[in-house]
Amino acid sequence: MEHELKGIRYQSEKYAKLTTLINRVNEESLKEAHLRQKTGKAVGIDGMTKEEYGRNLDENIKELIGRMKSFKYIPQSVRRTYIPKPNGKMRPLGIPAYEDRLVQSVMAEILNDVYEPRFLDCSYGFRPNRGARDVVRYINQTIMTRKVNYVLDADIKGFFDNLDQEWLMEFLGHDIADKNFLRYVSRFLKSGIMEDGTRLESDRGTPQGGQISPILANVYLHYVLDQWFEIVLKKYARGEIYYVRYADDFLMLFQYEGEAARVLELLRTRLAKFGLEVAEDKTRILPIGRYKGTKEDFDFLGFTFFNTRTRGGKYRLGVRTSKKKLKMKKQTVKAWLVTRLTKPVADTMRLINLSLAGHYNYYGVSGNFHGIQGFWKYVKYATYRMLNRRDQKGKFRYTKFLRVWKYYVKEPHLTTDIWNWKPMLV
Repeated sequence: MEHELKGIRYQSEKYAKLTTLINRVNEESLKEAHLRQKTGKAVGIDGMTKEEYGRNLDENIKELIGRMKSFKYIPQSVRRTYIPKPNGKMRPLGIPAYEDRLVQSVMAEILNDVYEPRFLDCSYGFRPNRGARDVVRYINQTIMTRKVNYVLDADIKGFFDNLDQEWLMEFLGHDIADKNFLRYVSRFLKSGIMEDGTRLESDRGTPQGGQISPILANVYLHYVLDQWFEIVLKKYARGEIYYVRYADDFLMLFQYEGEAARVLELLRTRLAKFGLEVAEDKTRILPIGRYKGTKEDFDFLGFTFFNTRTRGGKYRLGVRTSKKKLKMKKQTVKAWLVTRLTKPVADTMRLINLSLAGHYNYYGVSGNFHGIQGFWKYVKYATYRMLNRRDQKGKFRYTKFLRVWKYYVKEPHLTTDIWNWKPMLV
């Protein structure tokens, strides 16, 4: 499978359109996809788990391939569930049936290799060797070293729910000539949503939660925003302008306020053409940068960016964990600790250490040590309270807790130098 995907990438670099992609969804690639699936994941409307499907894996895969070749394979509706968002609202997720998950996984790999040579450097989400910390570095370096005075902090209203499927298929058809491959992409998009026992049509959008959704979102915004910025906006801009995107979240940075306001109007028109709209309550233009003595700040990807100065009085773009994100993470920790009242202390401590390591890995960027240290202290105190609560005789005193905590949980530390972009030793 890996060798075949390298072939796809090579072809994508050489040819305008790619053919014969669907034949790469074969027994070998589907079995590899099965092995990659995590156990214990939520099931779709079929109720099928990885363990159950794997008991007759060879027969199941052969039967699936047979239906795909005869075009009798019809993806099942995704089961809709909801998870909480930081603002108190609920985010819808679509959980595919297990078999559909396998097919989507392979098709997503193929699409990633088709488009990786075609995507632009301004996009970072769901791409290999790129992540949110790269975006943080890009924002920091651009505002620190370029003529940036204003930020257009925009949000697309319900992007995954309102993406226009006809436009998406047209974008895909611009790069892929395999009609059978495109047919199955279309079938996934139109498979429907099952919610509370009722099937809902899905003539718009792509369900969050499906393996194929992130790459389809990137393709859509590659044509709607990325190329528009590179080919149109940059060409006609009077001053310096910059743009960065992570999935459906993006920022535009400007030298002139008037140009930022004009681009915002153009952005509204551009999005409307493709069935999207700006979330007006989450969109604003604000001053930022070395030439703006403003106290305003903006949030992006869980970080807050703000003007500050070094001890020597030089300008510095400050970066800290977003208060909204931090509040949500604290609430998650508090709720999780309640579930650990009767669990072994050692297991709880190991899980806390792993969780904090993940927190440092994401938020441990230059200038945010106090942010991650504050979260570490909160988890430490909340854990002590939980252990004291479970010990009715009060024997788990603080001195004993400190010995246990220090044995299992590492001290907070920065993991990424966004100022020089050299990996930091952990």
